[in-house]
Amino acid sequence: MDALEQLVELRVRALGELANIDDVRKLEFWRICYLGKKSQLSVALRSLGELPLDDRKNVGAGTNRLRVELESSLEQKKQALHEAKLLSFIQNDDLDVSLPGYPFPVGRLHPVTQIIYEINDIFTSMGFQVVEGPEVEWDYYNFEALNIPKEHPARDSMATLWIDREKDSVQRQMLLRTHTSPMQIRFMERVKPPLRIVVPGKVYRYEATDATHISMFHQIEGLAVDRGINMADLKGTLYEFARRFFGENRKVRFRCDYFPFVEPGVEMAIDCAVCKGKGCRLCGSSGWIEILGAGMVHPEVLKRVDIDPEIYTGFAFGMGIERIPMLRYGISDIRLFYGSDLRFLRQF
Repeated sequence: MDALEQLVELRVRALGELANIDDVRKLEFWRICYLGKKSQLSVALRSLGELPLDDRKNVGAGTNRLRVELESSLEQKKQALHEAKLLSFIQNDDLDVSLPGYPFPVGRLHPVTQIIYEINDIFTSMGFQVVEGPEVEWDYYNFEALNIPKEHPARDSMATLWIDREKDSVQRQMLLRTHTSPMQIRFMERVKPPLRIVVPGKVYRYEATDATHISMFHQIEGLAVDRGINMADLKGTLYEFARRFFGENRKVRFRCDYFPFVEPGVEMAIDCAVCKGKGCRLCGSSGWIEILGAGMVHPEVLKRVDIDPEIYTGFAFGMGIERIPMLRYGISDIRLFYGSDLRFLRQF
């Protein structure tokens, strides 16, 4: 029996067996037997080199045609078995096709990310540009250039995570940034006024974790520098932010405060949403809740980036991102944002 006759016999046998298969497992055995790596069809292809040249072409073409036919018949059989099984389920009432299917889980943005995007949208609509900076920062940008020299008391309020770098002098120490303000300096070194930026990002502080403190959290800083900017511009910008984010009826209060890189400095508070300013446990009976610190950019900070404070003035502000949704939604523990509890996260 020559090679072509063997192929004809193989085709008849394979298709005959396939027609009698009524089980998926038997179908897999058939596939291995006739289309697998060690099947008779594969052996025929590997033995083509032993045939004369004229026979080799005919047998090779016939073998390929048979493989294509068997593969097509296999797919048709799979479809037929699937349809038969589905029909059996329906006839035996094992499958109720009117039931809704299983829903696919849908992802969503983390609540902190949602708040960052919302705040960015508010400030970009007022002409601000969103920029980002490195989370591992030099001591110069994190402290020195922001009018916080070594041994300054303000450093005590920012428990710092330092980076161990050999052969570095004190002036070249690195750290995980304690606020996003360093990007203000970096940006003013490259871009001269007029400028308006907001800088969102992660910050790090070496402190114990509790309901209101965590070693990694998010801040967003804002900076505007131009000719003739004054405190009225700062108050108007922040009032507009509070109106858009917390609602048109929220009251805003500014009080004097101290920050090394602004002069004068202020804190901004909104009236408590729980007691409507009457005083309660949440606001410490004051009726107000502080949300950010701000002020006019200190002249020494402008001088460090070669901006003349006699010509240009500016304002800066900064707020903790996690504190904002905590106030909006009445969340009592900052750790809930990072506990990966879907019951909490799916509420936003």
